[in-house]
Amino acid sequence: MTSLPQPVHIASITTENATVRTLVFDKRMVADPGQFVMAWLPGVDEKPFSLVCADPVTLTIARVGPLTAGVHALKPRERLWLRGPLGRPFRLDPTLQAHPTSILLVAGGYGAAPLYFLAQRAMAARREVTVISGAQTSRDVLFARRFAALGARVVVTTEDGSLGIQGLATDAVAGLLNETEYQCVYACGPEPMLDAVERLARAHSLPAQLSYEQYMRCGFGVCGSCARGDWLVCRDGPVRRIST
Repeated sequence: MTSLPQPVHIASITTENATVRTLVFDKRMVADPGQFVMAWLPGVDEKPFSLVCADPVTLTIARVGPLTAGVHALKPRERLWLRGPLGRPFRLDPTLQAHPTSILLVAGGYGAAPLYFLAQRAMAARREVTVISGAQTSRDVLFARRFAALGARVVVTTEDGSLGIQGLATDAVAGLLNETEYQCVYACGPEPMLDAVERLARAHSLPAQLSYEQYMRCGFGVCGSCARGDWLVCRDGPVRRIST
């Protein structure tokens, strides 16, 4: 891929729930978990989406506005325009000599998308992976079965208790950190969840990598629309690393 939008064709579409679909395209790119692409529908808009997979390029898209509604209306073999990959990715410790080799992934809602990509890489690198998948209801839980199919341990939380443990994903984080030693915690989801994960990681002196979801226009640090203070999510993130 280049910095200019490139046309890609939809190879297949999977309906995840009433508002979320996963699209597989007929292209591949060299990318790492946590990176994103800008998806453009001519005459409508352009928005960022995390990569679920890079080979083939796969995106999971929730219908929340005009662009995503337009994407949901597309059918196999129709086109969308992508540019990327963009942003700073998640990183795995390059060595297995460090102890422990277990990592904890915390997915809030749509945050499951980049973490599934990371889980694939981590399992291939022989890490032990635990995933907390948090959502409001059972209908909103994403990728729990896919994480389990990789061989990861999966803990589901729902706010209404309709599936798994009733409560927030961070409630489960607190419990697991008290009983298991992890090499690092990785998280993607709403900002209040990320703030809570950061506090818990710091309390346990545990390195963390947090991926932020933010409104973007350019995707490479020019327009400033994704600024969080002096930190640009598209250029300096979306993954923020915390060392303790």
